[in-house]
Amino acid sequence: MALRPDPADADLAVATRSGAAPSRWDRLLRPLHRWVWRDRERRGRKLLRFAETEADGGRDLARAAERTADPLLRRLLLRHALDEERHARLFRARGRSLLEECASGRPASGAGVGVREANWLAPGERGLDDLRVDSLSDAALFAFLHFSEKAAAGRFALYRELLAHDPATQAVFTDILADEEFHMAYTGKQLTRLLPARRGLALWRARAGRLWKAYLRLAVWLAGLLGTLILTLQYYVLLPPFALLARRAARREGALGWTSRTHGVRPLESQY
Repeated sequence: MALRPDPADADLAVATRSGAAPSRWDRLLRPLHRWVWRDRERRGRKLLRFAETEADGGRDLARAAERTADPLLRRLLLRHALDEERHARLFRARGRSLLEECASGRPASGAGVGVREANWLAPGERGLDDLRVDSLSDAALFAFLHFSEKAAAGRFALYRELLAHDPATQAVFTDILADEEFHMAYTGKQLTRLLPARRGLALWRARAGRLWKAYLRLAVWLAGLLGTLILTLQYYVLLPPFALLARRAARREGALGWTSRTHGVRPLESQY
């Protein structure tokens, strides 16, 4: 069930769609995004990862709907959760189809052969995987959702542009993007209703929270990279000298061979 405003409901009809556009940062990285989506198997795996994120986001939104005391917000969040579940089904179906095509031995679209997903470069609706509904007020939740939906809509618009060589996957993003644009519009409208005078501050806090989490993800990635580098240096710098010493000791012991027992030593005064 797609989330659409009911014309008979004035509260829902106030949220109109607004066009989504990729951010300047994503446009600068357009060649890298094209590389990420060029390989068929990588596309399939990424769509399955997107399906997991959308399904998790739908469950979090259903939980948020249970917690809010506002009937309108509850209705919107429940319908939003249904949208996320539908998106998960679409991504999952197309991802499995792509992987089945790869398994059947059909020629892959694009020249890439790597299957690494590059999630850091081409994430899905990443905001929803950071959602902690139990610790957020309604206003903070909708600020978070609005910022996340806006970012997701921009990325999906870019992915749609880059998938002209795969019309079936492009159609999936076109379908989902229509919902993402509406999600972006209705969350912004409801945020204005909840915080008419402090909407900008709430969005600034949501942006700061996302930047902080992005920094933590980068720090974890960098720590893993440095750990791997240090262990590699230890392996190639510290272990070789010990290996050479062990080899020299083995050669020395082999040259000496067996030694005879010293004659003239009384048995009770010798270890032999």
